[in-house]
Amino acid sequence: MGSATESKYHEGVTLPAPKLRLANLTRRFILRRRPVDALAGVSLDVASGEFLAIVGPSGCGKTTLLRIVAGLETATGGEIEIRREPGSTRPLNAMVFQQESVFPWMSVRDNAAFGLKARHIPRRERYALVQPILETAGLKGFEDALPYQLSGGMKQRVALARAFANDPEILLMDEPFAALDEQTKLILQAELLRIWEASGKTVLYVTHSIDEAITLADRILVMSARPGRVKDLIDVASIFPRPRDVAAVKSSPRYGELFGRIWGQLRDEVLAAAQEHDAA
Repeated sequence: MGSATESKYHEGVTLPAPKLRLANLTRRFILRRRPVDALAGVSLDVASGEFLAIVGPSGCGKTTLLRIVAGLETATGGEIEIRREPGSTRPLNAMVFQQESVFPWMSVRDNAAFGLKARHIPRRERYALVQPILETAGLKGFEDALPYQLSGGMKQRVALARAFANDPEILLMDEPFAALDEQTKLILQAELLRIWEASGKTVLYVTHSIDEAITLADRILVMSARPGRVKDLIDVASIFPRPRDVAAVKSSPRYGELFGRIWGQLRDEVLAAAQEHDAA
């Protein structure tokens, strides 16, 4: 953990005070009159502009953690602190979900500009703001198309464009590419990296894919089985510095070493959870 004034997330790089700080965060649900702990003592600093991937076994609280940061759920205990930019009028966060989240009656352009419209930005101005983002996301020429005319991958590009166009301080992504085929996923991973590197946004990215976490992230948070805890925090940026080429990362011998390290930890957690379930 960094101090209150600085945070180091890989050797030799000193960053300012963290954008996001979680301290001993817990979340308890009541299911069938019995308490179920989803998170237990999660502590973490996330630097401004950092891309943090979160991996863990199914049911470990990854999405719950993301929803708490988004303000969609309330922690049972602990503290969460988000350092807002001084004088900022931008949204604090925006979420991109796994399932399609475009409005079927709106054009690609209006879907991308939806957040700006909600902030009462005039139409001509919001269209001017979203156009370069649509082009960066590979949607040039489809501005007037309706969602039913798009593939699943293109719909996710629209969702990405909307999130970036609204210019949030923190971008929260919950397995946004999980439902896509492998070829489309590779293309969108590369596009996400390009858009993110240009924007410098802080990103929290939940994924079940070790491959995706290594490809995209500065650091990877490995969570334990429920109740979710911090099992490991892996510095990817010192191994694969920016700017990053997806193909070069996957062809590196160090990629295999890192994949094996993460999978070994996740496998242990999955087996432990299965044994606990069998003993219950």
